[in-house]
Amino acid sequence: MLRDREALSRRLSRIYRREEQKADPGKLSELLDAAERQARASVEERRYRRDHRPRVSFPEILPITSKREQIVRLIKENQVVIVSGETGCGKSTQIPKMCLQAGRGLAGKIGCTQPRRIAAITIAHRIAEELGEEVGRSVGYKIRFREKASKQAFIKIMTDGMLLAETQGDTGLYEYDTLIIDEAHERSLNIDFILGILRTLLPRRPELKVIITSATLDTEKFSAAFGHAPVVNVQGRTYPVEVEYLPIDPDLEDEGELTYVDMAVKAIDGLREKRRYGDILVFMPTEEDILETCERLEGRGYPGTTILPLFARLPASEQGRVYSVSGSKIVVATNVAETSLTIPGIRYVIDTGLARISQYLPRTRTTSLPISPISQSSADQRKGRCGRVNHGVCIRLYSEEDYESRSPFTLPEIQRSNLAEVILRMLFLNLGHPSTFPFLDPPAERSVKDGLDLLTELGAVTQEGEQPALTGKGKLMARMPLDPRIARMMIEATHEGCLGEVAVIAAALSIQDPRERPVEKAPQADQAHSPFKDPDSDFLTLLNIWNRYHREW
Repeated sequence: MLRDREALSRRLSRIYRREEQKADPGKLSELLDAAERQARASVEERRYRRDHRPRVSFPEILPITSKREQIVRLIKENQVVIVSGETGCGKSTQIPKMCLQAGRGLAGKIGCTQPRRIAAITIAHRIAEELGEEVGRSVGYKIRFREKASKQAFIKIMTDGMLLAETQGDTGLYEYDTLIIDEAHERSLNIDFILGILRTLLPRRPELKVIITSATLDTEKFSAAFGHAPVVNVQGRTYPVEVEYLPIDPDLEDEGELTYVDMAVKAIDGLREKRRYGDILVFMPTEEDILETCERLEGRGYPGTTILPLFARLPASEQGRVYSVSGSKIVVATNVAETSLTIPGIRYVIDTGLARISQYLPRTRTTSLPISPISQSSADQRKGRCGRVNHGVCIRLYSEEDYESRSPFTLPEIQRSNLAEVILRMLFLNLGHPSTFPFLDPPAERSVKDGLDLLTELGAVTQEGEQPALTGKGKLMARMPLDPRIARMMIEATHEGCLGEVAVIAAALSIQDPRERPVEKAPQADQAHSPFKDPDSDFLTLLNIWNRYHREW
C-alpha cells in the first residue's frame, strides 16, 4: 500500500542510521522484524483488495457510459485526464467506477472531492447503491464533523476542504492512488489550491492518477496547466430548452413595488394558468428569499404539489426530500442546485439571474457576500437543469440584452478573496511563496501583500528574510480549520482564561448568523431576539443565545 511504502521507507532509514551508529544488534533485529511484519501485512492488504474489488456496471441510459472505454483507456495511459460533461451526464457517479475498472483503488483509495456536503453524501449513496452495497463498505464519504468510510473502502467521496485538511498530516496524500477533482469549473479557493498542490505533487508521485471534471467547455486552461492532458467531452442527454425572458420593470423595482420574488411567483402562476405541468426549479440568491418564496407558494395551494426549499444550511434529511418526494414539486434553491446536484423530473427553470458571490474589499480587509448578477456560464448551467425528461422551458427574470452583457465566466474565487488562510496553509506545508505557487490564475500582488500583512499583524508570520516564515503561533493557527483572525482569538483566549466562551463566539462567526430576520416579519424577529441582546457587544449576544439554548433546551 502506498501509505505503508512511505512509512516503511522512513522506518528503514532510521534502522540504517542506527546500524551506522553501531546500535545493539539484537535491537536492530527487532526493528527489522517489525518492518518485515509491516511489509507483509501491507502486501496482504493489497492482495485482499485485488481479490475483493467490487464488480462494476454502468447504466446505459447515462451519456458518459458511451465514453467508458475511452475514459478507462486514457486513465491507464495518462497521469492526468480532463473530463468535460454537462451536469446530469453521470460523470460524478460513474468516473469513480471507471477508475476501478482501470485497475485503480488497489494501492490506495480513489478519492473524489465535491464542493458541497450534500453532493458528497448523495453521490456516495448513489455509487454504493449501484454497487449493491450500503455506504461505509466499498464506498464511503467524509465531510466536516461526519465520516462514514472504512479503512477498506475503495472509493471515498469528500468535500474539497476535507482533502485540504488531510494534507496537514499526509502531505504526499499517500492514502490515495487516484484523485478525482469534481466540479472544477466552480474554481473555488479550495479547488484552485488543491489543483496547485497537485501540480507540485505529481512529479514526486508518478503512480498517482488525477482526473479533473468540469461541467463547462472551458477546459483548455486545465489541460494546459497539467502538461496538455487529454480532454474527453461528454454530451448531455437533453431535450430542446426554450428560453423566455421576463425582465422586471426597473422603475417598479427601484420604487420597491416589485421584486424578483414577486416575478418568480408570477411566472409560476403563469405556467399553471397555461396548464404547463411538470416539476419546477426556482433559483433565488438568499435563504430569506427562498423561505419567502416557499411561504407565498404554499399560500397558492397548488393541488398535489409539494414546495421544497433547498440550500446548503438545510439539514441533510430536508435536503434529501428533493429526491424522495413523489408527485409534482416546486424546488426553490440557491446555486447549490446549479451544478452539484441533479434534481430528477425538472421541466421548468425560473432564473432570477442572481447569487451571493463573495467579494474581498482590500481597503477594509473584509469579505462581503453581496447579491450579484451571475455569469453567462452560470446562467447556462441553470438553463441546463431542465430539458432532461422532456422539452424544457427556462424563464429568465432579466432581459436578453442583460444576459449578453454579462461576463462569460465567474471570476475565480482566488482573485476576489482574502488570501491570509491560503498563505498560512502554504507556509505550513512548505509550498513556497504564494507569488510563485502554480495557481491556475495567479492572485493579484496586492491580495498576496494584504494576506501577508494581516498574518504579520496577527503574529503568525515574520517577514524579515526573503521568505516569510511561520512563528510558533502561526504553526498552531495553521492547524485550526478557521479563519486566521478567529484562530488567533482562540489562542489569546487560552491566555485570558475564557476559551469556552470564545470558542462559542468563534463557532458563531464561522457560520451564517443563526438569527433569522425575514423582511416581512422584521418586527416579530426583533422582538424574539431582544431577550438575548447585549447592549455592549454583538459577540455577547451570540454567547447569550448559546447559553440560553443549553440552559432551557
